[in-house]
Amino acid sequence: MRRFLREIGRRGNVTLAAVVAAVCVVVGFATGFWLLFRIAYVIVVAIPLLYFWTRAMANSLEVEVQRTSQRVTQGQPIEGQITVRSRSILPKVWLEVEDPSSIPGHSAQRVFTMGARGVRSWAYRTRTRVRGVYTLGPVTVSASDPFGFFTFRRTFGERTTVLVYPNAPELPNFAIPPANLPGEGRFRRRTHNVTPNVAGLREYAPGDSFNRIHWPATARKGEPMVKQFELDPASDIWVVLDLEARHHVGEGEDGTEEAAVQVAAAVVRHFVNANRSVGLITFGDDLRVDEPDRGQSHFARTLESLALARAVGDASLSALLVEESRRFGRHTTVVVVTPSTDEQWAYTLMSLGARGVKVAAVLIEADTFGPAPSPLTVYGTLAAAGIYAYTVKAHDDLRRVLSSGADPALGRAMPEAR
Repeated sequence: MRRFLREIGRRGNVTLAAVVAAVCVVVGFATGFWLLFRIAYVIVVAIPLLYFWTRAMANSLEVEVQRTSQRVTQGQPIEGQITVRSRSILPKVWLEVEDPSSIPGHSAQRVFTMGARGVRSWAYRTRTRVRGVYTLGPVTVSASDPFGFFTFRRTFGERTTVLVYPNAPELPNFAIPPANLPGEGRFRRRTHNVTPNVAGLREYAPGDSFNRIHWPATARKGEPMVKQFELDPASDIWVVLDLEARHHVGEGEDGTEEAAVQVAAAVVRHFVNANRSVGLITFGDDLRVDEPDRGQSHFARTLESLALARAVGDASLSALLVEESRRFGRHTTVVVVTPSTDEQWAYTLMSLGARGVKVAAVLIEADTFGPAPSPLTVYGTLAAAGIYAYTVKAHDDLRRVLSSGADPALGRAMPEAR
């Protein structure tokens, strides 16, 4: 009863109905009009009935939620299925079930009526358009009476996190300067040592170690076959993503931030697939350094960093390169991804190159995404210094512009003057 009275006190429309009933009683006594007493009786009886009926509709429910994955790549769908079961012999009328989410465009809401011990189930499929971290759930079930006097809500399950990785297109012919170590460059050299890189098979020769025998090929050929190995590229590649806020323009999928993140992800994927050791440096809300490593697990960790990357930093690219220059040795290649038109970072790359560090740049042309200075000056500085350079414009196909190869003196064709 106390809960019922508290619920009435919180509901303005219920209070209004009670006031109407009281007025009907007072006016009825004053005028003797019998219809006013009937109206008051109906209100007094209906309010508690609606309260207990609505409360009963929200009870005796079971909700089961099945989600496919908590890690998806940008553009892939988030899929799930919601099943609602009633354990009551009373019908459930106008139940509203919602699986809330912060994913843009997500909608998993239904309003339906269930019979005694009924079951309702439906699936949803939401395409992920923007990378980042989002939440799903918990599922909320709301029951209301037809007049909107009372609404009861129950939650089922827990809030879960969904991580949307940035899209990382494959770059079949991305070229950067080699770091002058054995195995660097486009062609690797054969070696008699055992390395992780298998170049091919050949017939067994006297003196070959038995641990080099390739048994499936031996069984297929009917004669001993051994594996040939090639030298393992040992130099580190650092991808430096510029997240200084003042150089980025545009918003969402049409901004330089998204383009730069996709370029960085594509470059990391290219070298991970080539079994190279790749690291990532970013400075958004704070400094994040993913040390160079190999393999798909390292690639997944790098994508997590890029999924969370936001262009909110206040550190210039030049300052970032100088601060982290201790990580760049003579057998290191640095790939810079930036929309900055400040020539200072180009001069910093030149000084790194003078120390023996191999450098390259992917310049995001910010003036094709929104109001921004022309990149001609910084592009000319890169070309004059002979630095490998690519340029990416708004709506460019990254597979095409980053797979055509870069001339070490001119890179891609110079941007047209605007």
